[in-house]
Amino acid sequence: MQEADLQALQKLPPSTLCRIINFDRAEVRPGIIPKTFFLIVSGQKPWLTMTVELVPLIYFIQPDYWGIEVIGCQRGIGLPMQAPYSVALDISHVLGKYGIEVIGANKTQQIKVP
Repeated sequence: MQEADLQALQKLPPSTLCRIINFDRAEVRPGIIPKTFFLIVSGQKPWLTMTVELVPLIYFIQPDYWGIEVIGCQRGIGLPMQAPYSVALDISHVLGKYGIEVIGANKTQQIKVP
């Protein structure tokens, strides 16, 4: 992927049903295999029927902290009531020089990873 490819992707219209959502807590836990790490994020999603994902940003040069967005997507018939969520992502291959940065609607949190 070239920088021009990323710029072309960013020019496409955004989705109307997916948004960056709030999170309450983010932590990194080591895996059982050496040099593996998992990001675990939890909070309250605004729709009971919403799916929540952790989506790493795209970089051409390794950043100090690799950005990971907390994304909620609503598909089909929705129930607009809050519900707890907890999602995990293997971050072993998406680490910045010092760690990761979790990006939510309400805050961002940098976490150092050894």
